[in-house]
Amino acid sequence: MTDFTFSHRQEGFDEHISWSIRGYDNLLNDVISFSRYFVENDTNVVDLGCSTGKTTERMLLHNKDHCKDATYIGIENAEGFYNNLNEREKSLTKNEPWAQIEFLKSDVRDYTFKNCSLVTSIFTLQFMPKKDRREIIKKIYNGLNSGGAFIFAEKIYTENAFIQDMLTFNYYDFKREKFDAQDIMDKEKTLRHMLKPNTWPEIESMLKTAGFKSVQVFWQNFIFLGAIAIK
Repeated sequence: MTDFTFSHRQEGFDEHISWSIRGYDNLLNDVISFSRYFVENDTNVVDLGCSTGKTTERMLLHNKDHCKDATYIGIENAEGFYNNLNEREKSLTKNEPWAQIEFLKSDVRDYTFKNCSLVTSIFTLQFMPKKDRREIIKKIYNGLNSGGAFIFAEKIYTENAFIQDMLTFNYYDFKREKFDAQDIMDKEKTLRHMLKPNTWPEIESMLKTAGFKSVQVFWQNFIFLGAIAIK
């Protein structure tokens, strides 16, 4: 299977994605900050497509002063991240012995959501087959406790061809600050058959159909956005 994780990059995955998406660090900081409004003791906090486990760990540490009894679960099925997750779990077990954390090396589509105060998904749904996304969002909604949140980020398509073209090529201009043109095009070719974004109205429709009444975009940069849906 083609390695779409780019975990093999010399700069490392976390650095690579920060270089690839303008404002990514701000997005991640917002997600961590928002988590404090939702994480509760004796509930599950689930991070879908957790990659290296960085976001999962940051949420745990950010909320440890008031929610030491929450359980943090990171789910990742890309083998390129397994060593990162093993090392992160080992480090957390040693340095934060109170922590209840588990990294599941499995497909998020097979996970049963229950007793969740928060579910996060940072650029994960876009890699699932489109036919599965509506069902996953419904499962997330059903597994959230009342007042719980689904915080996510996705690459999107716009509904206007001119705006799509404008945003895409300005995005490429940004990427050329860190990557050469051939590298950018090689990555685009690698992702072509597996990265299939929705439009924002399509995503919003899936959320509303699942049952979410309150949905709000809080971050956007070029063709990437972050949003929060509250049950």
